[in-house]
Amino acid sequence: MADVGVRAARHDDVDAVTKTQIRAWRYGYREFLPEGPLEQMTGPAAEKMWRRQWDEAIVTPPTSLHRVLVAVEQVVLDTDAFPALGPGGIEAMAAMQGAERVVGLASHAPAEDPDLDPTVTAEMLSFLVDPDHVRRGHGSRLLNATVDHLREDGYRTVVTWVFADNHALLGFLESAGWGEDGAERVLDMGRPVRMVRMATDIS
Repeated sequence: MADVGVRAARHDDVDAVTKTQIRAWRYGYREFLPEGPLEQMTGPAAEKMWRRQWDEAIVTPPTSLHRVLVAVEQVVLDTDAFPALGPGGIEAMAAMQGAERVVGLASHAPAEDPDLDPTVTAEMLSFLVDPDHVRRGHGSRLLNATVDHLREDGYRTVVTWVFADNHALLGFLESAGWGEDGAERVLDMGRPVRMVRMATDIS
């Protein structure tokens, strides 16, 4: 099994983080978001915008309490195939052996909803795993790392907004001890799309 882990995102992760978000949204949201808005969220123009935003979030976060974490796997190559690549190909592939690949991301910050106290409640702003790397424990590791950081920062509660029809994520969070706190919002995406706020006590 490939070596895996979670660490703070770095500047050279920006492109991989952006692509992971786009892939996860396209795959994970296709069942419940309208096609037009989803295309706008994940198309070429949007990808450029997200790349700029992730660059800012990773390189120049507003405060030390704003973080981006990435789940990574170590690249493991089939060395038996190296001879067929020729000398140049062998060198290139050998250089990749052991390199890290970003396969998921999570970001958090002090909560901004007006009914919450940002000194004791944080918000998990994003939580995504590449669709080709689900069910390998990356989500659990990202969630645990997020909670560990927030406990160290003195937070007692964490919230996150989830599409009400995103049953996979809702089920995952519920299995980890999260639950709806009663807050909800409705987005206009050509038709109403409901979101619910999930919360958990980490004190």
